[in-house]
Amino acid sequence: MVSENFRGAILMLVSMVFFAVEDMFIKLLSQGLHFSQVLAIVGVLGFLTFWVMLRIEGHRFLTADLKQPLLLLRTLGEAIGSVGVVVGLALTELASTSAIIQALPLAVVLGAALFLGEPVGWRRWTAIGVGFLGVLLIVRPGLAGFQPVSIVVLIGVLGLAMRDIATRRIPQHIPSNQVAAMAFLSLIVMALLLAVIMRQPFLMLDWKQVLLSLGCMVVGVAGYATLVAATRVGEASALAPYRYARLIFALAIAYAVFGERPDAMTLIGAAVVVASGCYTMWREAQLRRRALRAAGFTLPHG
Repeated sequence: MVSENFRGAILMLVSMVFFAVEDMFIKLLSQGLHFSQVLAIVGVLGFLTFWVMLRIEGHRFLTADLKQPLLLLRTLGEAIGSVGVVVGLALTELASTSAIIQALPLAVVLGAALFLGEPVGWRRWTAIGVGFLGVLLIVRPGLAGFQPVSIVVLIGVLGLAMRDIATRRIPQHIPSNQVAAMAFLSLIVMALLLAVIMRQPFLMLDWKQVLLSLGCMVVGVAGYATLVAATRVGEASALAPYRYARLIFALAIAYAVFGERPDAMTLIGAAVVVASGCYTMWREAQLRRRALRAAGFTLPHG
C-alpha cells in the first residue's frame, strides 16, 4: 500500500517540475521584453487566476482583511522576492539564480529565530552558517566570476523569507486565494514602478510571447495546486527535502534549453546549500518528533 508521504513526495516532485518550467518561461520572455514587463505579465495573470478562484469559492477580494499588518508585510516580502527572482532570471544564468534561491529554507529558519523567537540550537546555527558559505561560493563577491545581479537575487531570497515568516502568523480565516491574489497585485504595482523609474517601455506581445505567457500561467497555477496538494497529503518534515529537486530540474533545463554550463564552484556551492538545508530540516523534524513524544502523542508510521 502506498503511504501518504510517498504520494505527497510524488506531488512535491511534480510541483517542483512545474516551478522549474515556470522559471524557464520567465527567462524566455525576458529575452525579448524588459524584466519590468515580464513581472507585470506574471502579476496580471496570477492576480486574475486567483481572483477567479476566490470568486468561485464565494469570497470577495476587497475586504477589511487586506489591511492586516501581517498580510501587508507578507505582500511586501512577496514583491521584493519576485523582483529579485525575475531580475535574476532575466539578467543572469538560470542555474546560478536557481542555486541561490535554494538558500530560502535556511533564511526562513534564521528569520524565525531572530524575529519570532523560535529556538535554534548550535547544530542548526552551524548548518545555516555553512549554507550561506555555499551561497558565497555561488555569488563570489570580489572575485572574477562575481555578477552584481546575484546580490539582487539574494535580496529577493530575503524578501521571500520575510513572506514565509509572515505567512505563519496570518489569521487562519483569511482565504489562501485572497492572500495569493494580493501578492500578485503587488507584482503589478512593482512592475509599473520599475518601468517608470528605469524607463522600460512596455512592448506589444507577439504570438510567441503570448503563448509563453499563457504557458507561464498554466504551469505556475499547476505548481501552486500540486504544492498545496502535497502539503495536505504528506508530513511537512518528510516532504521538505523534495523541494530541492527544483534545482535539479532547473539545471537540466538550463543545460538543454539555454546551453548553460555551470562551473565547478557554482555546483559545489549549490551542493553545500542543499546539504545544509536538508540537514536543518531533518534536525527540525527530529526535534519536533521528540517534543511530540514527550507530550504523549503517538506518531504515525510511513
